[in-house]
Amino acid sequence: MSSNTIQQARSREPEESTDILKFIQDVGQVTAATILGVTMLSSSVIAGGLVGLAVSFRNLPDVRVLRNYIPTETSYIYDINGTLLDSLHDEVNREVVNLDDISPHLKRAVLAIEDSYFYNHQGINPSSVARAFLANMSAGETVEGGSTITMQLVKNLFLNPERTMSRKIAEAVLALRLEQIFNKNQILEMYLNQVYWGHNTYGVETAAQSYFNKSSRDLTLAESAMMAGLIQAPEEYSPFINYPLAKERQAIVLSRLRQLKWITVQEEASAKAQPIRLGQITSFRSSQAPYVTEAVVQELIEQFGQEYIVKGGIRVQTTIDLKFQKFAEETVKRNHRILHQRGLYADQIALVAIDPRTHFVKAMVGGVDYQTSQFNRAVQAHRQPGSSFKPFVYYAAFASGRYTPDSTITDSPVSYPDGYEYYAPRNYDGSFMGSITLRKALEVSRNVPAVKLGQVVGVSRIVEICRTLGIESPMDPVISLPLGAVDLTPMEMAGAYATFASNGWYSEPTFIVQVTDSSGNVLLDNTPKPQLVLDPWAAAALTDVLQGVINRGTGTSARIDRPAAGKTGTTDSQRDIWFVGYVPQLATAVWVGNDDYTPLGAGATGGGFVAPIWRDFMSKALAGVPVEQFRRPSDFVRP
Repeated sequence: MSSNTIQQARSREPEESTDILKFIQDVGQVTAATILGVTMLSSSVIAGGLVGLAVSFRNLPDVRVLRNYIPTETSYIYDINGTLLDSLHDEVNREVVNLDDISPHLKRAVLAIEDSYFYNHQGINPSSVARAFLANMSAGETVEGGSTITMQLVKNLFLNPERTMSRKIAEAVLALRLEQIFNKNQILEMYLNQVYWGHNTYGVETAAQSYFNKSSRDLTLAESAMMAGLIQAPEEYSPFINYPLAKERQAIVLSRLRQLKWITVQEEASAKAQPIRLGQITSFRSSQAPYVTEAVVQELIEQFGQEYIVKGGIRVQTTIDLKFQKFAEETVKRNHRILHQRGLYADQIALVAIDPRTHFVKAMVGGVDYQTSQFNRAVQAHRQPGSSFKPFVYYAAFASGRYTPDSTITDSPVSYPDGYEYYAPRNYDGSFMGSITLRKALEVSRNVPAVKLGQVVGVSRIVEICRTLGIESPMDPVISLPLGAVDLTPMEMAGAYATFASNGWYSEPTFIVQVTDSSGNVLLDNTPKPQLVLDPWAAAALTDVLQGVINRGTGTSARIDRPAAGKTGTTDSQRDIWFVGYVPQLATAVWVGNDDYTPLGAGATGGGFVAPIWRDFMSKALAGVPVEQFRRPSDFVRP
């Protein structure tokens, strides 16, 4: 070894110098047994080449960073029962698993075809390197790799994919370093989680789920051999693309396993004959509930950022019950057709269902067809609620202590100064009923009594109550507010009514129960923290009146075989029609309208067209759910 080479090596940090000198020593042993025996290179050329290599090693990455290496990993969104709804990733679709959780068949198959001496070498296999060196020298270019699994791993993690002699030598140096830091099982685990298996899937777990619809721990010998055969050219050998070629590769792997005596002749034959049942490509697959998962993703991005969502391997348990969700989606599609058959040509329907006991969103549909329109009307469309806003007014009246459901109010002409003009509310049918109870006024949805009540209790107080119920949309304290002169979302309406259903207990409505990282550490916990925000007696009194809306008022088309409370909503222009209602276990808001705000036509009312949609969904969602009675006002102390 020349003095220049030693001088270059000694100029390194102690650990790097030791690695380089060890490599040079190893290379010297290999070349003494192989290269020098074939080529008789001059000592000056060898010395000069080694000096050049030593200089180039200064810029190699430090493999010690792998001690803290966290590979990019796919994130998953589940429903409340653990059913997968969607997966989130960029170009890398990966789920990391421990080596002990991988099928022994797969580990042996990969080692057999990629590096059968893995547990015997120290990062490079001298015989494979020598064989590849001679082949490449003969061809005048890189035609054979000779890479060990360790060399493949460092290539994938640290180096570019170009096939050059200098890159192969860099692989060898880094492989030697890696084997000094990690044991064989750690290296194999990193490799199996890092390697590319085709169709944007990285790592054995994601590949097994994609190719065979099962976990990597459950792979058979036949499946393992087919998967191992893909590594050299995943897309070319993919059974999704060329099944016969995938079977040929499988046979090669099985043959190699038999040659190594890792399996018997009988096991080889049995594996070749085993039928293979393929799964489906898991990368970039469609969500099972796209309106839901898109809303969840937006909330996650606000919490954690875009990059972490698609690379961090988080696990998201949503509040959604996929069974409810499917009921909701089917209800919306079916009733959209029914509306057209009845002559009401509404573009869209939105539906939100919330559990009043937790304020967890159980189902959400943002439109008739997500493929046609991704705009989520359940959370993004602000539309006038019409008379479905009146319960906020009546609650304010009951909570004031001055009114009960049997208190009377005069349904008669009235006008109020409004700037330079006067505002005179009118009822839907243009008539007046004189002195009536508050119960009757709300059951038949009289407008004039609602406006009068608003003036008595104070419109600002109504706004305050809405804020208490979680409504965040802009809201001006105008005289006509009691008639729904405000733009709200179906989500806000469902959440507010859910608080009425719970007799005043409120938690912030959410799509997400919990978020964890891939190791199970909790990142976000939305366990309900209910607070009593309404007067229980007033809430129960309101519920008692709203039951009358369904039993004998404007919402009779919403009757179901159990106690239920709710309210119809129709705007003066017939642009928006609603029904919002609840039972003790579920509150649901349904909105119907056109995206361009064009009127739905004369006769379009919430009671006539939307209440049946609400009834349709609730009947299916509550099938098999025990009937519960609402608590009565007499159960509470009146304010």
